Amino acid sequence: MQRLDDAAVRALALPPHVERALMANLAVLRTLRAEIASLETILHQEVKLRSEFRILKTTPGIGDVLAAIIMLETGSITRFPGVGHFSSYCRCVESKRISNGKKKGEGNARNGNRYLAWAFIEAAAISLRTCPQARRFYERKKARRLPVVTMKALAHKLARVAYYMMRDGKPFEVQRCFG
Repeated sequence: MQRLDDAAVRALALPPHVERALMANLAVLRTLRAEIASLETILHQEVKLRSEFRILKTTPGIGDVLAAIIMLETGSITRFPGVGHFSSYCRCVESKRISNGKKKGEGNARNGNRYLAWAFIEAAAISLRTCPQARRFYERKKARRLPVVTMKALAHKLARVAYYMMRDGKPFEVQRCFG
């Protein structure tokens, strides 16, 4: 549908109301694409990219926009004492209280950064399409869990990897992540 132009839509010989609806959808799609391109241009001009940006881009599923969001929303990685704190801040782990092996309640599930949570879920969805090792991890987990829980597990894995990459300044290694 994205490759259709007005002449191609008319060549389909659709009923007039269907043709008009398709033309309207294509107009909205073109407008949104132009707006997204201009926003990305402004993002690249205004944001002062740090070394973490280049490092994060080596991860499958993380492109320019997601790397910029993760870099900006994380701030300095040294403010997190450990990977668990970063994963919790990214809303990639459950918020529950356990005492003596028993669940005693749940904490504030909305604690953390919603933009990082969104970014890592998006990265997980894209990495499923681009990285066979991530796909294999997802399929293996999905055999035992719900797909939503499995997607969150993949996002958690990517968040943990991002923490270590930003902390150590090393690029993504597939073998270390999905081993």
